[in-house]
Amino acid sequence: MEIQVEEDVSPCCAPDSLDCPVVRAVGAIGGKWKLHIVYHLMGGVMRFSELHRAISGVTQQMLTAQLRELEADGVVLRTVYAQVPPKVEYSLTPTGKEMQPLIEGLVVWGRKLPRMSDAGAR
Repeated sequence: MEIQVEEDVSPCCAPDSLDCPVVRAVGAIGGKWKLHIVYHLMGGVMRFSELHRAISGVTQQMLTAQLRELEADGVVLRTVYAQVPPKVEYSLTPTGKEMQPLIEGLVVWGRKLPRMSDAGAR
């Protein structure tokens, strides 16, 4: 799978500059669980409990924090329904959906990597 790049992606600024697009992108998706969240939301709308079950190893507190950051960065949309009990759903925004080719590229690349043993997992 080859990703089509329409813009010049040569280094354009210092890597520690807040104006650097790579710094901004990593800031938006950096974190142990954010890519997992986006990956699962690529399949459609999910409730918190569904996400929590789908991503093994993440605590409720960490999942909440990562979802809030993704929401603040405009990647995830949180929809609250006024009902009892409360219902909250998460989905990708158009910005989040733009990440799909990147995630798919990571999946393809990840399949080529040697499997990590449980003892060697980071």
